[in-house]
This record gives sequence, C-alpha cells and structure tokens, in this order.
Amino acid sequence: MAHPKTPVRRLTRLCEHAGMALSPESLVVRHTHRIPFPAGPTGEGAVAARQFDAALLSVGFKLSADLLAHLSQRTVGTVVDNAVRTLGTVREMVGDHVRHNVYFIDFPANVPDTFDFWMRCVAEALDDDTSRAGTLAQLRDGVLNLLTLPSYGTYRHTYEEMLAAHDELIAAAGDRVTVLHLGDGLDDEVTALYLALAGSTTPLNDDDLGDLRTLAELCADGPQPEAIPIRESRAVVNRARLGVGADLLLDTVTDVLRLACALSDGDVTLREPTRFRGLSRPVRRALLAGLDSVVAAAPAKLADVHAHREAFKRLGERLHPHEYPRLPYAAEVFAVARGEKEARSFDSHVEELLGMNDVTGATRLLKSAPGKLFRSLDRLLRLALTQEEREAVVATAEEVVPLVSGRVVLSVREHFHNRAGDTGERRVFVNRLGSAWVTADSRPPVLPPERGRLIDALDAEMRRRLPDPGHLLIDPDVLDVALPLSGRATAGGFGVLPRGSVSHVDGELLRFFVYWKQAAHDTDYDLSALLLDDAYRTVTWLSYTALSDVEGEHSGDITEAPDGASEFIDLRLGAARGSCIVPQVNIFSGEGFEEVEESFFGFMLRDAEQRGRPFEPRTVRMKSELRGPGRVALPLAFRRGSDGRWHAKWLHLYLRGTPSANRVEENRVSVATLLRGIVERDQLTVRYLTGLMAEGATTVTTWDGTAVPDGPVTFVGLERPDGLHRGSRVITPENLRDLIPD
Repeated sequence: MAHPKTPVRRLTRLCEHAGMALSPESLVVRHTHRIPFPAGPTGEGAVAARQFDAALLSVGFKLSADLLAHLSQRTVGTVVDNAVRTLGTVREMVGDHVRHNVYFIDFPANVPDTFDFWMRCVAEALDDDTSRAGTLAQLRDGVLNLLTLPSYGTYRHTYEEMLAAHDELIAAAGDRVTVLHLGDGLDDEVTALYLALAGSTTPLNDDDLGDLRTLAELCADGPQPEAIPIRESRAVVNRARLGVGADLLLDTVTDVLRLACALSDGDVTLREPTRFRGLSRPVRRALLAGLDSVVAAAPAKLADVHAHREAFKRLGERLHPHEYPRLPYAAEVFAVARGEKEARSFDSHVEELLGMNDVTGATRLLKSAPGKLFRSLDRLLRLALTQEEREAVVATAEEVVPLVSGRVVLSVREHFHNRAGDTGERRVFVNRLGSAWVTADSRPPVLPPERGRLIDALDAEMRRRLPDPGHLLIDPDVLDVALPLSGRATAGGFGVLPRGSVSHVDGELLRFFVYWKQAAHDTDYDLSALLLDDAYRTVTWLSYTALSDVEGEHSGDITEAPDGASEFIDLRLGAARGSCIVPQVNIFSGEGFEEVEESFFGFMLRDAEQRGRPFEPRTVRMKSELRGPGRVALPLAFRRGSDGRWHAKWLHLYLRGTPSANRVEENRVSVATLLRGIVERDQLTVRYLTGLMAEGATTVTTWDGTAVPDGPVTFVGLERPDGLHRGSRVITPENLRDLIPD
C-alpha cells in the first residue's frame, strides 16, 4: 500500500516542473483567493480532491467546503490539472517557489559567536594553499576583507543537505490557513477582476498595473468599466483598445503621452523617461487624432504640456505631426513643447493671485478645479489673513466637495486630522516611489474652527457616498488596517497591508527572511534587525556583524546570488529587551531592488517547539516584493504595546542609503527618526469607514470566527469566512480599494 503522503508529494513535484507561466487562472487565485469554477466531466474525484487539499495545507492553504465538494464530483484528471496550476500559484504567493538555503546548516541552532566565526574563516583561509599568501598579507596590514576568505559568504552545503539536518515542522494551532473559495466560470472571474482593477478609484501598485495590462488584452472586446479614473490604468486599457480598434479614452494631452509610453512598454506613470519606439502610420495617426480632439475641445489643456515638455519633444520626433496638416491642434502640442507657442498653466494663474495675497481670488479660481482646491486647502487657510478669507475658503470647499474624488476627500480628511495640536512636530514625506524623509513641521496651525468645520463636511460627504451595507459583518482584526488611498502605499505580495496599517502578531518566534537572485552582477543583500527602546534609542541589532544575541540569531551572510540566496533572522519575542523591532534589507553591493531578477522579504511566526526547516510556507504571514529606488528597504516594524502584545506597523519605505556598504549600524539614527515620525502619525483606517457605514446598516455584527449569518451580508475582514452567502459583498485586503467610494 502506498504511503498516504505519496500523492501529495507527487502533486507538489508536478507543480515544480510545470513551468507555471502567468495565466488567467493564477491571476484570479492571487487577487481573489478563488479558484474559477472547475469545468470538466463528472467523475469520482473525491480521493484526488482530498489529496489536493492535503497538498495545499502543506503550504498553508485549504479548499473551502463548497470547492472541495465540487471537485469531488469531477474526474481525477480535472482535479489534478487544477491542483497543479493552483499549487504553483500559491507556492509563489508565499515565496515557496524557490529554494531557501542557509549559511549555517543548523540555523537557528548552533549559530556561532561572530568573532569566533570570523576567526574560523581566517584559520580555514590560512590552511588553504590558494588563499594563504593573500590572507597573511592582509593580516600584516592590519585590515582584513572578509569577502576574500574562501569559506565566507557562500553556501558550504547543498540545499538537500540542509533539509536533511532539520526535523519536520510540527503542526500547531497557530499555523496560517488561507481558504481558497469556489469561484464563477473562468471568463466571468477574469472579466470581474479586469473591471475591478481598471475601475479602481486608487492608483494600482506596479504589480497590479502589470496584471491589468495582461487582463486588458484578454478583455479588450468584452465589458468595460463605466469609468477609469486613474490615468495610469487608462493608458494600459487604451493600449488594448487601440489594438482592437475601439475608441480611445482621452481627455488630456497627458493621456496620449501615457498611451505612447504604454505602446513602447515604457513607464505609464511618467516617473522614468521612456525610449519611444517607431510606430506604425495607423498608430501615429490615432495618437495625433487624439491630441487634436483634446486640444480642439479645450485649448487650455495645452498648458499640461509643460509638466512633461521633454517627453513630448521626443514623442513628436516619432509621430511626425507635420505629415498631418488636417490635425492642426495636435501640432500645437509640440509647438508648446519646443517653446514656440505660449500656453500659460492654470497653476501659474493661482500662484500669481497668491503672490498678490489675494486668497479669495485664488479660491474663486480654484473652485473650477475642485481637486486642486482640496489639495490647496491647508495652504489657503494658512495664507488667509482675515476671518472673511478663511470663511470663503471653507465655504467654497463645502460647496464643491461632491465633485471631488473619494480618494482625495479621504486624503484631506486624514491630513486635517493630523493637523491638530502644536507646531514643531515631525513631518514625514513619502513620495510615490516609497522614498521617505523627515523634517520638523514649521507650519503655523490651522485654526480649530475651520479645521473642525472642514472635517464635519468631509465626514458628511463620505457618509452620503457610502452604499447601504444592509447587514454589516465586521472582523475586528481589520479595523486598524489603513485605507489604501494609493496603491503605491502597498507592495505586491501575500498578506501585505497598506502603509500605516497595524496588525496583531501572535507567536513566540518571529522569523524574517529575504531572498534575492541577481540578474547580471554579483549582488550582496544583508538582512538586519534593529531593536529600539520606547524612546527609539538603539538597544542592539542582529546582522552579519552580530550573528547572535539574547533575542535571536542570524542565519549567516551570503555575498552573491547567481542561483538565488536567502538570509534569515530568528527572534524570540519574549526575550526582546526593546519595545520596537525594525527589520531592514541593506544593499551592501551590486544590483538594486529594481535591477535584480527577483527579490522579496517576509516574516513567519512559529511556536517554540515547532522546529522545521528555516523556511516553512505554512508559517509565512507576509511576503512582500522588494521594488524600490533606495538602497535600504524598511518593509514594516514591530512594536510592543502596553499590554505586552506585539503589533506590526506597515511601512513599505526605502531610504536612499549609500551606493555601497550599507549597514544597520550606519543608518540606525535615520531609521529611528523616520520610524518615530510614522508611528506618531494617525492613519485613516477601515475603522473610520465602517463606523460611517454602521450608521446606515440594518444590522451590525462583529465576526467572532464561528457561524456565519444565513443571508447575504457586507463582510469587511482580513479573510472571507467559509460558508458565507454567495450574495454577500466581501471586502478583504485583496480588494480593500473597493471600500473607497468614487
């Protein structure tokens, strides 16, 4: 009789060798945690379905009751096909698609003292005929480069040997189990996902934008969203529409520029310059016709050219507007870019009025651009010298608030919430790339009457826009999750929450991991953890320069990754002397986070007796892609509350660092300063919107993890409960942006 684990292992091996290319099914699973309705003939698939469920459990996933029942009624072949595709997808979601080796084979056991380890490396170098002379020369000079020692920085054992050195993971009640639910048919699921991403009211992160590009090609001939409010998403969709001859969605000249970038596989966010490709004559005519119609309808939009003048110049060299004399307005776009035609911008008019201290006039002008008005409210109120001017600003905001996007309304609401109190506080700046810096807040305060009146108006507007939730079912663990007012405040990955979110951490052992695979050059990433006290002063750290301490152990330094490399840090939360733990990934040398073939960070939680391999997928709580411009990544921080419990504070930040040799010892002051600024800022969270929704709900229930209501509900939580009515509206971190009204 076969061993009961044999089919599970076979399914896993099949998945490993299947080549798991990006597919519509994998997109649906990643974004929705649903498996599209498995089509196929009926059969006796119950045994295979249970084996599929067991294989999923080894990675921390399981089938919902409905999905297991449905698969049990399909043929074995249908079940296995779905298992192979799904296992490959979920393993990649949690980072189990690569081999995670460690330098110290017994990690976290038997990690040596740092100095003793270095001395052992020196001794081994002196015993090696090829390295002895060079090592002796360095020792005579008094400075030794560890990277020149043969046994330092590279694996001394195979992955299989490392696995053999570890016991199997002991199952624990606290292990993560993510439920996969039964979806609709594949076409319906793909269409729904496309409509959700394309119609998102908040900008998508880079990973989601790439997925939208794939879906837009698949869905170009199908249903389209009523509106595509985010410009970058519109460019991706326009590229697909252009391919099938559909009308383009354009209302600014910058929309055309973004589309041209998309056609050249460039950066539709316009953060980085795009090298435009040669375009066919029909495509050139379509782009020029789009520019012509936009400017003909609103000549003032020529002023938008100034923001991207150089990009328009380069685009003009590809489009040859002189060949199309019947499109004269398009030619004006490039005349403005070259400085041959004047087009004064809206912002310059506003600045002129403010330069003359005419706050009322500037407010009156900004009324025609409600979004710009709301982004200028703080400045207008600070510049207003009289109560009459302040009254004009607030009254105008109250009048136009229905015309402002929900994302901007919520952003301004969060801003004014944090404008309470005295001046002199820290002010944190985070750009759209995730780069962050802190400075003292020298702005004068916004006076309480105006601040309070604006907050009341914004709350009323949000209350008006939120749909009737009916029976509102709330998971309390989601209440402190920050609203995703920008997709760029959330990295791609699994279990990732928006910047500023707070989530509970339950477990005895906290294990960080980083994986990277270099693309062309030797690359050395260093995983470190900084421990701070209540005053943000350094207590200690764990890194390749401090392999062990009271709190935990480092798995050892790997200095190149041609085939991929991993580093780990194990922390005993009960032994932590500080009240704050800040994991970070420092680039010591080589390729940046956006240059390597792959890089990601994550953390696991375990009970003390579980043992297991250094990387166990079912203990992974978060896996976040590392894609940022700096040389130091700060994915999140952990803080101990007054009740002794630990909480994660999500950061998704990057520090510029230095071109090479970044180390935790060198950046601990800047990290502590930045962390203080982030922690002391209040984020607008799910608690805020569900509080407003509750006012219009027929019933409000707190989800306790047990029985679900019989009828449809609006569920807001971290994960969809099994057995929820199919007519329910479900909001989880995967589609949290849907909670934000238009």
